[in-house]
Amino acid sequence: MISFSRSLRVFAIQRALMKHGFDEIVFSIAYLRPVKFLFYLFPWNWFPRNYGPKSTRIRRLLEDLGPIFVKFGQILSTRHDLLPEDIIKELSLLQDRVPSFDSAKVKVIVEEAFGVVLDDIFAGFDMNPIASASIAQVHEATLCDGTEVVVKVVRPDILATIKQDVSLMKLMASLIERYWEPGAKLKPSLIVSEVEKTISGELDMLREASNASQLSRNFTESDIVKIPKVYWEYTRTNVLVMEKMIGLNVSDIEGLKRAGVDLKKLASNGLDILFTQIFRDHFFHADLHPGNIFIIPGKDGAPDRYGVVDFGIMGSLSEFDQRYLAENCAAFLKKDYRRVAQLHVESGWVPADTRVDEFETAIRTVSEPIFDRPVKDISLGDLLLRLFQTARSFNMEIQPQLLLLQKTLLGVEGIIRNLDPEIDMWESARPAVQTFMAERLRLKNIIHELREEMPGWMARLPEMPKSIFDVVDKVRSGKLNVQTHDSSINLLKEEMGFMLSRVVYVLVGIGLLVFALLLSVWADFGNEIALTYYSVISLLVGLAGGMILGSFLIRKK
Repeated sequence: MISFSRSLRVFAIQRALMKHGFDEIVFSIAYLRPVKFLFYLFPWNWFPRNYGPKSTRIRRLLEDLGPIFVKFGQILSTRHDLLPEDIIKELSLLQDRVPSFDSAKVKVIVEEAFGVVLDDIFAGFDMNPIASASIAQVHEATLCDGTEVVVKVVRPDILATIKQDVSLMKLMASLIERYWEPGAKLKPSLIVSEVEKTISGELDMLREASNASQLSRNFTESDIVKIPKVYWEYTRTNVLVMEKMIGLNVSDIEGLKRAGVDLKKLASNGLDILFTQIFRDHFFHADLHPGNIFIIPGKDGAPDRYGVVDFGIMGSLSEFDQRYLAENCAAFLKKDYRRVAQLHVESGWVPADTRVDEFETAIRTVSEPIFDRPVKDISLGDLLLRLFQTARSFNMEIQPQLLLLQKTLLGVEGIIRNLDPEIDMWESARPAVQTFMAERLRLKNIIHELREEMPGWMARLPEMPKSIFDVVDKVRSGKLNVQTHDSSINLLKEEMGFMLSRVVYVLVGIGLLVFALLLSVWADFGNEIALTYYSVISLLVGLAGGMILGSFLIRKK
């Protein structure tokens, strides 16, 4: 049974929809259709009204519905692959313009979190927040030892509000998918799940603190970026205490010039920081906008530094996605569109039965106009966006981690071009991509991967001969059923041949490594001459096995 509070919330949503001219959505609900005539009994509904463009109405609707719906709109604003540009543009204007909550509640939340009075924790605490958003608000404070900090406090009762609104979003999403034809393509249920996941991450201050710590460790030796220190002893699930960041806003160009900041160098360093996060650390800040970035001018010859805050939304790439992303970038740098198409198929981003030649043509059609511009005007984020839009027509599955990356690239590029309009994004990306590709092919890294994977391979090795013989027996008896959606027999043969060659590489490589291991063990029981003799043979055999497995790892289809 629906609760009274939820009923009131449903009524408020319906009222907001009608206020902004979406009454057709309201009356599409079955139980409201019989009373549609009542709508026209009110005189103000007798004449047509100009509600404004649909895109503007959607934005205003979400603002009226409250913080959680605003967050929903902010996430939707990154979905260039689904929504038209006019709606994307309007949704990108959504901001968390949320009034701060009462200072007395702030005091209660902090004291309950620590179990002591506020004065026992802080020598000073400013009850007037310096920032207020939908999830939390931020206050300046001073620790008892005089250290200046900022305190992020989660809003009271926000969890109950989120649960209620997300529940209603899920209901609305299911209705859209069921009764609205374009709904299946938009996949609103998946988007709502993404919203729920994002908001859940932002609610947990311990998670945000751990994100900050990880990012700080990744840049321990860097002199161009500063991550605020987390004071773990003062951090709880709903309270986060961090080092106070003092600097100039990254969008304050005149202020940066007056401070003597080298804008061109600053822009270049900003891209280095971004590409380091993507290609070296595969862990990146996914909410980089001017409000979260400060510039700390260098003193006495020290470089200018980026100060970054707000670590609630982070992106991560698997080694698999990272490798394919780097190879895609390398292929784009060479304008090798066929390789780009092949990589999308190999990675599983598009279905295996995708015609590579058709996909190649579509990618070329999208990319060539971009590459025809001056190099300084080529946007990596725009290219990635257009590529996703093209891939969607080939049934590309939604890749949340890549959507976050696309959002981050578009945001950072806007900031960087504001600092240096002449910067060459491609040349900035090239060293990071080339370094990543070179590192993957280094023998040391290949050996490291082999050592990491070897225990799993060794554990499964005794099962492999039996598995192979089982497959052979099923083939002979006609009991092996192979399902394929590809009508091309030649392509199937090619795939089978490729898979067989990979099996052979693995078996031979592992076999030689096992033999080398046995030789080394045998050598321990011999005399000094035998030890030397078997050690050399073991080394050579092991190298041979490693080289074969290494070629398997780097071998391309």
